[in-house]
Amino acid sequence: MSAYVLRRLAQAVPTLLGVLLITFLLFNVVGGSPAALTLGERASAAALEEFDEVRGFNKPLIAGRWGPTRIAGDGRPRFVEPPPDAAGVPPGAPVRLPPGRWRFALAFPPRTDAVYRLDIEWRPDGAARAAVGAGGVFQPLEAADASASKDWKTAAALFGGTAGAAPEIAVFEGAIEVRAARARRRARHPFDSQFLDYLGRVARLDLGVSSRENRRVAELLREGIGPSLALTVPIFFAGLATALALALVCAYRRGSRLDRSIVALSVGLMSVNYLVWIAVGQYVLAYRWGWFPAWGFESARHLVLPALIGIASGLGADVRFYRTLALDEAGRDYVRAAMARGAGAGRALFRHVLPNLMIPVLTNVAIALPFLYTGSLLLESFFGIPGLGHLGVNAIHSADVDVIRAVVLIGALLYLAANLLTDLAYTALDPRVRLR
Repeated sequence: MSAYVLRRLAQAVPTLLGVLLITFLLFNVVGGSPAALTLGERASAAALEEFDEVRGFNKPLIAGRWGPTRIAGDGRPRFVEPPPDAAGVPPGAPVRLPPGRWRFALAFPPRTDAVYRLDIEWRPDGAARAAVGAGGVFQPLEAADASASKDWKTAAALFGGTAGAAPEIAVFEGAIEVRAARARRRARHPFDSQFLDYLGRVARLDLGVSSRENRRVAELLREGIGPSLALTVPIFFAGLATALALALVCAYRRGSRLDRSIVALSVGLMSVNYLVWIAVGQYVLAYRWGWFPAWGFESARHLVLPALIGIASGLGADVRFYRTLALDEAGRDYVRAAMARGAGAGRALFRHVLPNLMIPVLTNVAIALPFLYTGSLLLESFFGIPGLGHLGVNAIHSADVDVIRAVVLIGALLYLAANLLTDLAYTALDPRVRLR
């Protein structure tokens, strides 16, 4: 068994790395800038840069020598003294610079411990000579002679190490057009990237800091696990016991009026939307009749109504599933042989059908185990239960990347652990199963 467990754990490593990579790309590439989502589009470049600095978002994504920075602003050309026709230029349109010497403005002073690179897209408007320099004293780093041309060129300048130093571009004997000015920041080494930094923090069990609460994510998870388990554990065990009991009753009284009534009730329960259960329960049972509190987490009484709703919403599907399994098992040859030897229907049902029914039941239970940890998103949100489901909903609304990634990561770990424990439990339930 130990060899099998070690082999399964080794197989889980690539799966976990895949989950980490997918969640990383979803939140760092597809989802847009976490800083802009958290602070808003109107936040200053300095505030966005500080957010990225704290969370490592200004490093290369996977690997590389240069990472993103907001020191050049939004990518449009910025000048200490704007040229005459710079006002009113639409985004993405080039800015025409008359002959002269123009200094680009930075969104904030560069860090003294960082090196930046400014790439300027330009083209001559007639005969022109352009050079890019860095610092208060102009020192050409790149120069080019060109006649009138429609081709855009790129001039680059390295700067940094001195607070307040500003790159500048000078134009002599003509005019140029500038389309964009983009900056990058040099990483410490090619593998100083966001993804590897994220893997390192996960390996150290550092789940990050919540941008919404400004607290450690691990601390928020510890606070939310108690309320979530207080709600989901009763729903899980009470729902499982009720569904199995009703399924066995249906198998015992197959074809009877009771069986048909339970099936009809199950179909009805499956047809009602989850939100309808919540709305009717809160309005009728809590507000109109006053049987239960409608909001809060002050005592066990506050959990009764959401637990009943959670059990009722999933009971129909579970009863039909377990009833199908029980009827299929009850029709097998070994059950008919036991009844031919004199075993009653009840004895055959509980002595033979139920133990063999537990293997598919265990498989279905394993899928639901991570639900115990992650909580119920809707129930916790509508009933004001401060669990992990409520935490996850708030994190999605506020684009709290670290919290969302932590919940997804722990959910993936629980699924892997549940699958392994299920395979081990198969050997205890069925002697024919061998771990290989």
